[in-house]
Parts: sequence; structure tokens; C-alpha cells
Amino acid sequence: MRLSRLMMMMLAMLAIGMIAAACSSDEDEEVDSGDAGEVVASSDTLKTVLDRGKVIVGVKDSQPGFGNLNPDGTFAGQDVEYAHAIAAALFGDKSKVEFVVASAATRFELLSAEEIDVLIRTTTWTSSRDIDLSSSFTATTFYDGQGIIVNADSAINSINDLEGATICVTTGTTTEVNLANGLAAAGVNYTALTLAGDAEINEAFIAGRCEAWTGDKGNLAGQRSSFPAAEGGPESLRVLPETLSKEPLGPVVRDGDTDWYDVVQWVVFGTMAADELGVNSGNVVAMAANPPTKDIANLLGASFGGAEPSNFGTSLGLSPTFMQSVIGQVGNYDEIYERTIAPIGLAREGSLNASWLDGGLIYSPPIK
Repeated sequence: MRLSRLMMMMLAMLAIGMIAAACSSDEDEEVDSGDAGEVVASSDTLKTVLDRGKVIVGVKDSQPGFGNLNPDGTFAGQDVEYAHAIAAALFGDKSKVEFVVASAATRFELLSAEEIDVLIRTTTWTSSRDIDLSSSFTATTFYDGQGIIVNADSAINSINDLEGATICVTTGTTTEVNLANGLAAAGVNYTALTLAGDAEINEAFIAGRCEAWTGDKGNLAGQRSSFPAAEGGPESLRVLPETLSKEPLGPVVRDGDTDWYDVVQWVVFGTMAADELGVNSGNVVAMAANPPTKDIANLLGASFGGAEPSNFGTSLGLSPTFMQSVIGQVGNYDEIYERTIAPIGLAREGSLNASWLDGGLIYSPPIK
């Protein structure tokens, strides 16, 4: 049956309207995303974690000072402490955390597959990782740089002495690229022996398969501190003076997960602010009961001068006093550092990881 001219015109107008609406919808999505490229869907990790009752964190298990598995099955190190800090912020209980060992090869896969909620594993913030891996790096917890370690009695005193040497390096890391670039710039020819991780590198070095090994200086200090006594102990190793790269390390979350990003970032900043303000695990209760300054009151969710407490915690979807739990159970930045990194021989004083008040780079934005 033939359609009337009027009906055909009405159908045509309806089709044009549907196309226009679709185009308008696509443009709105692009504007809302703030991204001219692919729109990244937002997720709700914060709600998932709170409903689950624990946070799942990807960590390392072989680096003293940062992420190390103890003989009793517990994890220790600065990265581990920040995992506990996040748990304390979320649940008021630092033990509400599950650790997943994340290798250099699998760490970003674990994150993108949502098998972990946050990656805190001495992971360097680079542009390609930030942009291409749908990852968002939060506050830097440790400013590091790549170095090279050799036997203390070696004739190698600088990278210029590495001509023809075999150097052990972890595969699948920025370390490989930095080594190649650094030694190429110095005009040094070498052979790279790429291995899966710290345990394999230690074994190869002890067996004499490489004359040197390279990694972040924080990692090298940790490996040196635990070097077997049967092989000469820490004093048998020496780190060369050159630094080959910048290695800012800190927690990583998935892109498009704004609420969760804010929680992780401000837990870290909160420990730094506490350090700046002189709030620690020993005085946090007294400080919260009678804050000496408005800044301390804001950090701890306490009243100051009769005014209502700040909305720092509630704006994050947490308890107003969440930082009291973090500081009381885990400590401020300096307490964490002195408990984990200082024992491997890396003093905070005079380093990039000193407070900005002491000439370092550790710095929290104002909490107000």
C-alpha cells in the first residue's frame, strides 16, 4: 500500500530529528569527558572497596625498605605502610588490606583488570604510563633515581669504567631504557643481562654472570642492606656516584576513577601535612582534642575556636576524622620513612625526600 505524501514527509522529519539528537548526544559526551579522544568510562572503586570491607593493593615482595615479604609472611616497607594508611582511612583499621604481589611484567595488567584497587609498587611515573596505560599517578611518595652497583673491591669507579661489562637489569622496566640511554651518552659498550626480578639478579650477580647491576638507588640500597653475609654482606657492595634518571614513585589508580583517586592522593598528602605540622602518632589524640592551629584542626577534622570542623573527610566520602586513624595507626610521612627507608641506609635529611621546609620536595597542598 502506498504511503500518503503527508505521512512520508512526517517520517522524513522524524528521521532527521533522531539523527540530530544522536549527534547532539555525542557532542555532550565529548564535552563532559574533557577529552577530545576516546571517552574513558568512570568506575566506582571507592564504593566497591567500602562494600567489600578491605582494600586490595598490588605491592612488591623483594625490595627491603619499600615492599618486602618477611619470613613470617607479613609485608613491610614504605609502599606497604601506605597501603595500611589507605585501609585506616577507609575503615579505621589498618589491617583491612589484602596484598597481591605485582611483578614488573604484570602490575599494570592487574590494575586494568581490576584485580587490585591500587598499585603501590615502586612504579615510576612516566608520560607513556600515565597516558597510554589508562593509569593515573597520585602523589609521589619517594623521589628516586637510577644507579649502578658493583663489588666494593671492583676497579669500576664510574660508568666510564663499564666498557665491555655485563650489567644485570630487570626486564620490562624503564630501567632497561635508562641504562641504554645513559651508557650510549657516555660512549660505553656493554651487554645487558635481562632477568625477571631482584632474586634472579642477586643470584646472577653472586654467580659472577654480571659485573654490575642497575636499578633505582632506593632498590639498590635495599638489596645492599640485605646482601648475604656469606657473600660479604652490605660492605661488599658499592653504588657508583652517577644517577642515570629521574624516578618519581607513588601509588597508581585507574583513569576515570576520580573519587578513588582523590582518596588515595589525599591520604598520602595527609601524612605529609601531618609531618609539616608536627602531628604524629604520639600526639595526634591530644592535637585532635585541642588543636593549636586551624590547619591542624582542618587536617584532623576537629573544631577550632568553636567553628564547625572542616569538610576535608566528608568531601572525600570518608569519616571527618579519617586522618586521626591514619596518623594514629600508621604515622606521618617522617615516621613512615624512618621506620622503613632509613634502616636501609638512605637518610632523609639533605635528600630530595626531605620536607620542603628543609629544602626537599615532600610537600602537601594546603588542606582548607
